[in-house]
Amino acid sequence: MQYRTFKKLDREVSLLGMGTMRLPETEDGQINEPEAIDIIRSAIDAGINYIDTAFGYHNGKSEGLVGKALKDGYREKVLLADKMPIWLAKDEEHMKEMFQTQLERLDTDYIDMYLVHSVNKPNWKRIKKLNLMPFLEEMKSAGKIKHIGFSFHDSYEFFEEVLDSYPWEFCQIQLNYMDKDIQAGVKGLKLAAEKGLSVIIMEPLKGGKLTTGIPPTVQELWDNAPVKRTPAEWGFKWLASMPEVTLILSGMSSREQLQQNIATVSAADLNVLSDEERELIDKVSDEYNRLIKYSCTGCEYCLPCPQKLKIPDLIDTLNEWNIYGQNPATKMEYVEWIPKGRHASDCISCKACEKKCPQGLPIAQIMKDTAEIFGV
Repeated sequence: MQYRTFKKLDREVSLLGMGTMRLPETEDGQINEPEAIDIIRSAIDAGINYIDTAFGYHNGKSEGLVGKALKDGYREKVLLADKMPIWLAKDEEHMKEMFQTQLERLDTDYIDMYLVHSVNKPNWKRIKKLNLMPFLEEMKSAGKIKHIGFSFHDSYEFFEEVLDSYPWEFCQIQLNYMDKDIQAGVKGLKLAAEKGLSVIIMEPLKGGKLTTGIPPTVQELWDNAPVKRTPAEWGFKWLASMPEVTLILSGMSSREQLQQNIATVSAADLNVLSDEERELIDKVSDEYNRLIKYSCTGCEYCLPCPQKLKIPDLIDTLNEWNIYGQNPATKMEYVEWIPKGRHASDCISCKACEKKCPQGLPIAQIMKDTAEIFGV
């Protein structure tokens, strides 16, 4: 396991962090507790010392699961990260109640790394209205929060504004070789590092989209690489080659994924990327961006939909239609496998999902386009 220094903590953190948004689930969609606890503890036993959760992950069940996993002496071995979902707060008092709920779910007296969750322009207004930062300062003085940061989903220009608004200790941005110029991007990574912040990376493999269902033209590029690596290895290597990256969060849902990622970030040459390899990754990025029209990570923040549509699945189907050359099989699968009443044509354009989408996707229009292509 490789480690890097968390600047304002003067503490070594594992380059790989454990995210808990995509834990293993049972057939009925609940967290598979024994398996999830085993994965988290195995991660810690292997040297991972940063565990990340959030109020709404797994429909509010992730924090409680993490609390169980960190019993038996595991809590003291890690930095525990959680987040304030300001968009859910009805008022200032409710915001304070949510924080207390988080401590209770986690069964802990304090949270090491506390983030303002999913900062964007609308949420920023609410942060100010509900006096969130003074409250977090109060909790820090009381020892219930150790360090204050933010996670971000908006433009680079707004990222600059947020960075300068408060003496943050760290930040968390979405970054992978497809999103290098999206949101804060590589430019934001370097700016934050220049200002002395440690930078945590989320969506390093775009919610797994860069490792599964690889388009033939992308696979051809990987196959022609002089050094053979898995897509996950290329993704981690691209990030690790940048010294400004402090930690890479990965939501691992199986022991196999955990073991593969640990092996990847433990490689001796992980931090080194040749000019030829950078050029290859740029070509892969360009090809993905040519093929994929809508850049959904499958985070499911858009859910639940009032019409019970599984929005990420519908977007995936539309992207698959574009990636694989409008294959009739994709249309047949869409019609046959998606239940009646859950098709894109059932969208009522309420746009509640659009307000919650970290990627800022025009979901109502995407549903309209999907319905037109597939006929339902």
